[in-house]
Amino acid sequence: MPQVFDLRSSGRRTLESIVPALQIVIASSTSYAVAHYLLGHAVPLLAVTVTISSLGFVRDARPIRVLETAIGIIIGIVLSEALLLTVGQGLWQVALVLMLTLIVARALSPSNAFAVAAGVQSMLVMLLPVPAGGPFVRSIDGIIAGVVALIVTALLPRDPRRLARQDARRLFASLTEALDSLVVALERADEPSAERALERLRTTQPVIDSWAASLDSAAAIARISPFLRRRRPDLLAQTRVLRGMDLATRNLRVIARRIDFLVRDGAPRPGIASIMASLGTSVELLGQSLDDPLLADTVRVGLVAVAERLRPDTVVSGAPVTDSVVILMMRPLLVDLLTAADLPAEKARALLPEL
Repeated sequence: MPQVFDLRSSGRRTLESIVPALQIVIASSTSYAVAHYLLGHAVPLLAVTVTISSLGFVRDARPIRVLETAIGIIIGIVLSEALLLTVGQGLWQVALVLMLTLIVARALSPSNAFAVAAGVQSMLVMLLPVPAGGPFVRSIDGIIAGVVALIVTALLPRDPRRLARQDARRLFASLTEALDSLVVALERADEPSAERALERLRTTQPVIDSWAASLDSAAAIARISPFLRRRRPDLLAQTRVLRGMDLATRNLRVIARRIDFLVRDGAPRPGIASIMASLGTSVELLGQSLDDPLLADTVRVGLVAVAERLRPDTVVSGAPVTDSVVILMMRPLLVDLLTAADLPAEKARALLPEL
């Protein structure tokens, strides 16, 4: 079935690519200028192509990834040039060099794109005429590209914080929708609502992984970039929220599966629904606290109030075992949410009423 063109996704992808594209253009132009005008290399093709391959459009813009990519590709270029001097040019030589480069690239990195980039650079070495100044001129161009890519990463950094915020908003939107559906499921014994919540929660792990990757990238860049260093406290706060929400989401999936089974008896459970609604309000505010840290106090107050209610005998008089299990499962969920709201886990556990 042909894929339908999504104009909104295309527009969003284009806007997100403007800064990385600008960074790549500046870095590639600088590499070319250094190799051509400063060192006198007539056609410093690899200075440009290695820069593009090192930076790329990947979400992970960490300096260590840029360095690893540049080093790996440069190793491929040096290997190709050494083999070119040893075995010369020809069909079997091209096949040999490509095979060795791909094997070395796969040994150096698990990235498929990395191996392909290294293979492409090695073929440029093997198929293009040897430049004036000797074959290892191209290795020098590769080193220039790697150095420039790192410098540009530090001085003209991409700002993954925006991507991290987008991922965070997507996660909290999904959790809020899922919690709302669970409230409806419990209030009305509505099976479709429980199923919708469960399906929504099953889509959250890729968002969590993307958020984690964006935060790791942003934190790594902030360590070397003078322009992003002052953002480190904000990134640390987001990392704390992410850790708590990752655990909370896992717990909520388990609870949703239990509720999906529970509501099949057709009995409404307004008491549990009320607690779930309170959790939904707190989760929504917790998401907003990433932009407004002052809301964190409100979140903690709301969650503490929920903690005081998490006893089966107070939620439902003479609660059956099936209902009690759901209420007990909410206790670790609450601890995770309190941890995300910057309360130490020990204190969060201490707030739970004794059973």
